[in-house]
Amino acid sequence: MPSNITSIILLGFPNVHCLKFLFFPLLIIVYFGTIFGNLLIISLYSVSKTLQSPMYFFITHLSLCDLLVITDIVPTLLHTILDGDIVVSFNSCIFQLCFFVTLESSECLLLSVMSYDRYLAICNPLRYNSIMNHRFCERLVNIIWLIGFIMALTDVISMPNLYFCGPHIIDHFYCDLEPILQLSCSDTSRIHNQVLILGFFVVVGPFVIIMISYVCIAITILKIPPNTGRHKAFSTCSSHLIVVSLFYGTLITVYMFPTKGKFMTMSKALSLIYTVLTPLLNPIIYTMRNKDFKKAFYKIKLAF
Repeated sequence: MPSNITSIILLGFPNVHCLKFLFFPLLIIVYFGTIFGNLLIISLYSVSKTLQSPMYFFITHLSLCDLLVITDIVPTLLHTILDGDIVVSFNSCIFQLCFFVTLESSECLLLSVMSYDRYLAICNPLRYNSIMNHRFCERLVNIIWLIGFIMALTDVISMPNLYFCGPHIIDHFYCDLEPILQLSCSDTSRIHNQVLILGFFVVVGPFVIIMISYVCIAITILKIPPNTGRHKAFSTCSSHLIVVSLFYGTLITVYMFPTKGKFMTMSKALSLIYTVLTPLLNPIIYTMRNKDFKKAFYKIKLAF
């Protein structure tokens, strides 16, 4: 990877530096709340026999993704809020990008698999256990993590042909692909086209699967008599769909329509949704409102 850049300055959010005493404590609360929520889900799944189902198996891997994403991104963000900007090595920046791409790609695919799981459970319950057996679920998750790793590897393999000449400043709070490519003096059109193609496969494709699954689920729920849980089912599905739409909507906006200049602030704000907000909301939406999860939590609590 030829380059005359050995270090990179991350600017973070320069405009909120005067509000750091408000923004920093809020992020600390979100950070530790997210870590606690996702660790709780992983721990309960590991020790509770009542949660040993495909749905919670996928949710546990989603929690792992969220835990790693926020650990990858938020410490750097907190550092930029305190100091205004930070200096990181070029290699560290590339490593953070690879880690992030692996996790976000895996999360996109996991969410689509989770929607298909719910589609089978609600729309085709008689075939659910025969299709979603433990071996099949394990293979799905292994494939998902492998695809996430391949996505990151593809980005890294594409970069050795680029010459990075600077300036060595990134107007972002973490090392994202588009800001890194803007440091290159080489032609990056091939990589941009590659990102669009892979983005349709990993982001747009899964989102379409999710929307189709939820449409089928909604049609099935409408057939349920009003006094047998239709409202609760709609409430649960709508909350899932809102969080999923936030996650995919911001990802598609940022990566399918990359921005520069004055629009970079908007891109950074949107990035906060899938790097900070979604990892916080996922544990709340998918488990903490779930009666099985609550029972497992209280059972473990009583044991202590």
